[in-house]
This record gives sequence, C-alpha cells and structure tokens, in this order.
Amino acid sequence: MCLGRISRRLLFGILGRESALDGEVARRERRTRAGIVQPDMLVRQRRALVIDDERAIVEILSTYLRDEGYAVTGAFDGAEGLNLALSEPFDVVLLDLNLPSMSGVEVFKRIRKTSDVPILMVTSRDEALDRIVGLELGADDYIAKPFNPREVVARVKNIVNRTERKSAASRVEHDVQQIGDLQLDRTGHELTRNGTRLKLTPMEYRIFDALAANVGVALTRAQLLDKVNADSTDIFDRTLDKHIANLRGKIGDDPNRPRYITTVQGYGYKLAK
Repeated sequence: MCLGRISRRLLFGILGRESALDGEVARRERRTRAGIVQPDMLVRQRRALVIDDERAIVEILSTYLRDEGYAVTGAFDGAEGLNLALSEPFDVVLLDLNLPSMSGVEVFKRIRKTSDVPILMVTSRDEALDRIVGLELGADDYIAKPFNPREVVARVKNIVNRTERKSAASRVEHDVQQIGDLQLDRTGHELTRNGTRLKLTPMEYRIFDALAANVGVALTRAQLLDKVNADSTDIFDRTLDKHIANLRGKIGDDPNRPRYITTVQGYGYKLAK
C-alpha cells in the first residue's frame, strides 16, 4: 500500500481505515465529554511537522501520526514550513525535498542554523543522489515516495526515541535543570530558552541559579544575596531589583505578569514551578 499522487478518498478506500477512524474519533469524543483521562494523556504530547506540497500525503501521514499520539501540524510549501519550524517547538520534522517557493534542501539548511530537531527527508524519486544529498546535509533519516505510511511512522518513532535517549544521556552527564522553556546547564554555565543561549551577566546567572535551586520557595533579599555570595563590591540590596528586572527581560518575563520570577511583596522573590 504505497502512496503517490492520489486523493485522500482513494487513500482511505485502499487502506480501509475510514470507518475505523470515524469510530476512533467518536470514542475519543465520548471519553472527552465524560472527562476520562487516559494514562498517556498525562505525558507531554510529542509534536510533528509535516512539510509536503501534496495535501493527500500530509493528511494521511497526519492521521497515522495522530494514531500514535502525536500532535501534527502540516505545511504545503517551503516558506510556510520554514516559518513554522523556526517559530514553534517540534520533536520531529518530515520534509519533502521537492517543494514550491523554497526547496527542501534550502529549508533544511535554514532550520539547521538554529535547531537540532530530528528531520526525516522525503522525496518523490528513489535516486541515490537524492539520498546522498539528504544524508550529507545531516538528515536523520531518508525515505522515497511511494512509501508505506506505517514504515514512515516507524522511522519517525525510531528517530524521536533515539534523540530522546541521547538527550537523556546528555542530561546525566551535565547538571541540567528544565523550567518551562528555560534550561539551566550548570556544567556548561549557561541558560537557554527554547534552545537559544541567553546572554546573562555573571550576577544575573548567579541569581537565576540560586532561584532555580529553590524552585517554588520564596527567598528574602538577604537570603538571595547570601546565596549568590554578594558583598558590598558586587551588589547592594537596592540594586537587586534592577538585576531581577534585567533578568526578567532576558528570559521573556512580562514585568506586569511574570511567568517565572515572581515578586513576593514585602519579602523577596521566587522562581515559579
């Protein structure tokens, strides 16, 4: 059961999945209305981005990936796909090489400038040159059309699992703490937001490190100053607020409604869980 340029109606007719999918949708809707939460719903949902100008391909792959628990976003040209890949966090990208407005190769290169998200290259031609180009660029895997959607899903799961294992091993080697979209790497002595390194002053880093070591715990100004080993030549109680304000700006906190560093009136500061 291979997929080429065929309609979605024919795809579902060949695969014989239409009634089964309708039944699954109905069952999920009933569970939602009943307020039933499945165990896998408590785990962070993985996200996949499918970039392909063939809508039938995007739709069938989206269906199969959703059956495996993925949240799927589709894009139908290179420019749209690139914008989504750079503006939203995804666990995997399925990228067609032959795209309008911007080639898949160019999209791949631009994504790789700022992100290490796993990428599965897709092409309509089973040519060795295409495979070599994709893999030499650094693609995590490669598949040619026409393909079996189940094989694509198996490859996606393998890529994501492999990447997550590497990430877990890296966290063991490094003293890394995740707080929302912020990641504090104490071994590397850096703070990143959605993978982008933030340029902190030494004092700003020490303040965030102290707060992160006491997530959810309110610290007085005196306690915070003591934890960052500040003396009169480093920082004064009066200037702590300025450091906090600068730090909030760099981590993307709204000063009026901060998500991370909150002020405890008449007491001090704390880092929200």
